Amino acid sequence: MRFLLYNIRYGAGIGKRFHFPIPYSGYLKRTNGNLRHIIDFIKLVNPDIIGLLEVDSGSYRTDKINQAETIAREMQHYHVYQSKYGSDSVAQIVPLVNKQGNAFLTNQQIQAQRFHYFREGIKRLVIELELEDFTIFLVHLSLKFRHRQYQLQDLHGMVQNVEKPVIVAGDFNVLWGDRELELFLAATGLKSANGQGQPSHPSRAPRRQLDYIFHSPEIVATDFQIPQVKFSDHAPLVCDFKVTTS
Repeated sequence: MRFLLYNIRYGAGIGKRFHFPIPYSGYLKRTNGNLRHIIDFIKLVNPDIIGLLEVDSGSYRTDKINQAETIAREMQHYHVYQSKYGSDSVAQIVPLVNKQGNAFLTNQQIQAQRFHYFREGIKRLVIELELEDFTIFLVHLSLKFRHRQYQLQDLHGMVQNVEKPVIVAGDFNVLWGDRELELFLAATGLKSANGQGQPSHPSRAPRRQLDYIFHSPEIVATDFQIPQVKFSDHAPLVCDFKVTTS
């Protein structure tokens, strides 16, 4: 089975034009042209499960189109989307921001889907997707170190409540390095599919490991790659894996 994890930056792209006429103004521009490149890349990879971070659910920059729904339709996948902000967050009443979220897409039969929210931070969403043989979580942790530590505590509790083998994937924003994750990994028994510690950010010249795919011992990663594509500020992660019975 193949899993693709990709922070697509709302399809906003990268490069000098992203920061013209002012820094980060690319977040305010139309994104459908770059989304086409992202879709073509995803089709080439042909994953069974896709975890997408920073997805636009239908703001003016996508001409009111939900990016997750669009990609799922072209891939003939099921999709699960949710805003990354809690229902009581001020972000829910801010135009553009209230259309930002994360999504799962899959060609597998979905047994159950659950939306959790961390107790700390602005980006609080955790999507839990239960498939036949395993459960997978998708996260996007806070930029603040203290909030990340609290979020990892919450995430540990979610993982411990699952009886099936587990995958935990996402943008962990460990700006202080992967030592931030040591206690979480020790407590959960999860290990990284990226055994060589390959960096994924920034995509133009990767030097930091911010994106991770962790899995329980019953799941074996048979191949792991970080394709060097530049449709977002993050490079995608591609992991082939199998679930063992022992």
